[in-house]
Amino acid sequence: MRSSNPVFSRGFRDNGYAGFNGAPQAGTAAQGSPYANNPYAEPTNPYATNPYAQGPDVQHGAPQAPAQPGRMTMDDVVMRTGTTLGLVVVAAAIGWAAKIPVGVGFAAGLVAMVLGFVQSFKQKPVPALILGYAALEGLFLGVVSRSYNHYADGAPVQAVLGTIAVSVGVLIAYKTKLIRVDRRFIRFVTAAAIGFVLLMLVNVLFAAFGGGDGLGLRSGPLGIGVGVIGVLIGAAFLAIDFKQIEDGVRYGAPREIAWMAAFGLTLSLVWIYVQMLQLVTAITGND
Repeated sequence: MRSSNPVFSRGFRDNGYAGFNGAPQAGTAAQGSPYANNPYAEPTNPYATNPYAQGPDVQHGAPQAPAQPGRMTMDDVVMRTGTTLGLVVVAAAIGWAAKIPVGVGFAAGLVAMVLGFVQSFKQKPVPALILGYAALEGLFLGVVSRSYNHYADGAPVQAVLGTIAVSVGVLIAYKTKLIRVDRRFIRFVTAAAIGFVLLMLVNVLFAAFGGGDGLGLRSGPLGIGVGVIGVLIGAAFLAIDFKQIEDGVRYGAPREIAWMAAFGLTLSLVWIYVQMLQLVTAITGND
């Protein structure tokens, strides 16, 4: 993970897409993109030099640049995200209904993780890798969800509803400027995510060698607290995804980056769902 979202961040920054550390689009001045050197700079009027801006104040509700051939649009992002998430859901349903062994499910999850890392270090999105990740991750989620359902009946359904609620809440908070994504926000989220993942790895090692629940981070009041933190980190991932998509559309990222956007959103939503699933289970077990 390069930023909060390793794959998506790489697609925008390493190649100068969306005006991030890259040359401005044809017809713009060198300073046409306010994010040319700092993608999260906050000028007074970030669109003052946008050649497509109309009117003296275009910061609020400004018209966007007209769609250009080969440039990413919001429709592109929606279609590819729907395809990727749809594949995750279908594969999860198959993993659940087919009663795939837990070992096979975890193997699928490991392969999905490898595909995700491979894609994250690619210069451009590879749809085959992204769809392969979605299919295998879906199988993993189906197996894991079925296992959790045995322990806490109805937990997967509650986790899905919780994921939807968090996603809608983050979108509303982002659009109403309650969440402002800048460099400080990204640094904080990245540090929190790294610390969280390392803590979970330590917990897994303690559980593997010491037995039981390891450090007890997934049960009781402590498990509830850890689950809430995990969901909040996932919500922060999602806000950063929204910011990068918004800037990508505004500054004309190549259409292929819509696949990277779909991949980034899928990663964030899967993270939130898994954390929500564990949170619901911890709450149920604590009742």
